[in-house]
Amino acid sequence: MPVRFKVNLVDPNSKARTGTLFTDHGKVDTPIFMPVGTGASVKGVSSFELENQVKAQIVLSNTYHLYLRPGVEVLSAAKGIHRFMQWSKPVLTDSGGYQVYSLSKLRKIKEEGVSFSSHIDGSKHLFTPENVVDIQLAIGADLIMAFDECPPYPCEYKYAKKSMELTHRWLQRCFTYFNKTAAPYDYTPALLPICQGSIFKDLREASAAFISDFDAPVNAIGGLSVGEKNQDMYETIDYVNDILPADKGRYLMGVGTPENILNSIAMGVDMFDCVLPSRNARHGLLYTSQGIINIKNAKWKFDQDVLDPGMPVERQIPYSKSYLRHLIQSNELMGASIASLQNLSFYLYLVESAREKIVSGHFMEWKNNIIPQLKTRLD
Repeated sequence: MPVRFKVNLVDPNSKARTGTLFTDHGKVDTPIFMPVGTGASVKGVSSFELENQVKAQIVLSNTYHLYLRPGVEVLSAAKGIHRFMQWSKPVLTDSGGYQVYSLSKLRKIKEEGVSFSSHIDGSKHLFTPENVVDIQLAIGADLIMAFDECPPYPCEYKYAKKSMELTHRWLQRCFTYFNKTAAPYDYTPALLPICQGSIFKDLREASAAFISDFDAPVNAIGGLSVGEKNQDMYETIDYVNDILPADKGRYLMGVGTPENILNSIAMGVDMFDCVLPSRNARHGLLYTSQGIINIKNAKWKFDQDVLDPGMPVERQIPYSKSYLRHLIQSNELMGASIASLQNLSFYLYLVESAREKIVSGHFMEWKNNIIPQLKTRLD
């Protein structure tokens, strides 16, 4: 069945809403956070743990990294990423556009596409709108992203406009190719467009209107959380969401902190991904319902309480702060794994709580009360 999105309920006091994303690998309740499994693995967390402890409903992987390693041939032989990583629920793949942005010293952008050198071995490659679709179809994601250019921040208006127009031309090529290309496996993926335009209001409005015409089940907002102020990001999200179709999903790419997520939900965003919870976990930074913990600090050396007693018992990671501090200080691999489980479990608990508060009609009151708590450093 084609991928589709349904809005279930809109909060009367904000633009927050609950929805359901339907795919052949199951449904996803929104608002939702997608753990980032760049190379078909969320670092330190197994697919079994993602499903049963974290309670993730969908994960994100990356086209650039999977293309380089293990390669399209390996994923095709496995009949797609779901079987490869033993994950039965939906998968979204980022097209590689952000990696093109972040590897600026290793690539060259032109109308045809982007030529780049592998960060692994220096080998030369070319990404085009067409072959990026092919690669993602071979990977086998349920949601595949159109190839785009993410402009740097800050950038001049002229550059942002030229970049947006290139992204739009690439988007047309992506859809033309996608619509005439058969999916290789026994399920139906969807191609999602991305709104660009840096923080320039007229460019963002033009881009939001342009991508809306493709009638995709979800529209993405890219090019944010790349150095701009939070206020600029929020203003951009707000007026873009007023243009994007109200009956389609809205995906804010690469954002962000718990505060960012809750404020963006209030503006009508449905889907999020970010490396922060897993990346910061590996450095001993924990996100909890009571605030932010640096588990390396001596304060936690003798603390025998669980990592986050404020979460429901079934979601708690059953290890003490004292034990996790020991593991992190000793560079034990298990330390990064437990910390990642805590952060990802908390993020999924946070969006689950947001859904419940939207349904009960208390979302804005809850959001405004909890954000100061979530930002508190408990060091």
